[in-house]
Amino acid sequence: MKVIILCGGKGTRLREETEYKPKPMVEIGEKPVIWHIMNIYAQCGFKDFILPLGYKGEAIKEYFYHYPVRNSDFTVNLESGDITTYNDENGNDWSVTLVDTGLDTMKGARIKRVARFIDTDRFMVTYGDGLADIRIDQLLDFHRKADTIGTFTGVRMPSRFGTVSTDGQGRILSWQEKPLLNEYINGGFFIFERKFLDYLSADEHCDLEKEPLEKLAEEGNLSMFPHDGFWHCMDTYRDYTHLTTIWETGNAPWKIW
Repeated sequence: MKVIILCGGKGTRLREETEYKPKPMVEIGEKPVIWHIMNIYAQCGFKDFILPLGYKGEAIKEYFYHYPVRNSDFTVNLESGDITTYNDENGNDWSVTLVDTGLDTMKGARIKRVARFIDTDRFMVTYGDGLADIRIDQLLDFHRKADTIGTFTGVRMPSRFGTVSTDGQGRILSWQEKPLLNEYINGGFFIFERKFLDYLSADEHCDLEKEPLEKLAEEGNLSMFPHDGFWHCMDTYRDYTHLTTIWETGNAPWKIW
């Protein structure tokens, strides 16, 4: 099953890092965040990736073109140019297809523009900045049982601020520091049946979360896999530093591989 990781956005809220590189190439530890995401999928045996590129896509192409020698010892024959790699334990059994889908293209159109590379009846999609301790095999089982065209992963965000409840006269009855919000939001990690491609357009203004998903929901063809474990997106510099700090502890929750 193909896994599409959306990589084309400009990441304007993370301008401190994305001025010179696309957001999926911003490093958590010594590896780009897209490497972390791919490992979440590879852990469950899904290693066939499609990356729709846009903003600074050449940096992502460059990274994966040189991936084998970046992550292995190697011998190069200077006459023939042949390269032999050793101690390859870094996921080189992955297949990665990189496709230029336009600079200003919205997410729905990016998926449509890579449709020719989807050769199965079902495929997966996620964002290039979200990390979670999610088991993709459990998500897939849920999707099969739901029998819908699409399934997204619902997550609960922590509040950025503490919350209190009162007795109505100013006396505090409870205090919670940054509690999880009750409502679920879209955390990515989608699974779609191939027929979902018919809901998309190659027009650059086709946005995944607008008409396509709204129409699925109206038809009763969209289900939500509730994930109450760890989830965090790298949306701002604050998020970047938070995730980096977690990784440096050696106990990052999303490191399930």
